[in-house]
Amino acid sequence: MQAQPHTFRAGDLVGGHVVLDLVNTVNARDGDPVDWLDGYARVLEWAALTARFDESLLAELERINESDPAAGALALRRLRELRETIHDVLAATIRNEPAPEKTLRRLEARWKHAVALARLTVTDDHTRLELNLESSRLDYISHELALRAVDLLRAFPVARTRICAGRKCGWLFIDRSKGGQRRWCDMATCGNAAKSKRHYERKRAALER
Repeated sequence: MQAQPHTFRAGDLVGGHVVLDLVNTVNARDGDPVDWLDGYARVLEWAALTARFDESLLAELERINESDPAAGALALRRLRELRETIHDVLAATIRNEPAPEKTLRRLEARWKHAVALARLTVTDDHTRLELNLESSRLDYISHELALRAVDLLRAFPVARTRICAGRKCGWLFIDRSKGGQRRWCDMATCGNAAKSKRHYERKRAALER
């Protein structure tokens, strides 16, 4: 899979859950996939845009990465591996297919590792597993997302989760529309592209009659 620089923007966060947005950092999964995470610094840009991570924590991760870029490269590789594992499990679930056993075990191992580094905390009557930079270092984002991925799977809204029908897309998203008939990750991109294609095909068919 080729990695290319990408400037993340709000329109890239259409998954409806931070774990799905991570999976969607690969564009054109059903065509010629492009990895938008071309470096650890890009991971931090994406994480900041999601607003799901503390800004001071991200600033510290940036400092650590700048001081040890080799460690950042290894952390990026592990995050990419986690992302692809999560994608394979979620895509199989959406298609009502059993996820490969090896894939499940990989996700289980990553989740267990994150759990081993986390502390159980209770805040405002909410119990959660809390990670820290001292233990996770540059894998903090990866560990956090492994925990959130399993949380998502525990209550996965399979009837409302889709794989975008757009050409050269393949993004995953939770359909929160009232009617539950959403087909596109984003109407402004994949939806309009599909409408334009249908219009072109109808016009061409009319001319050929």
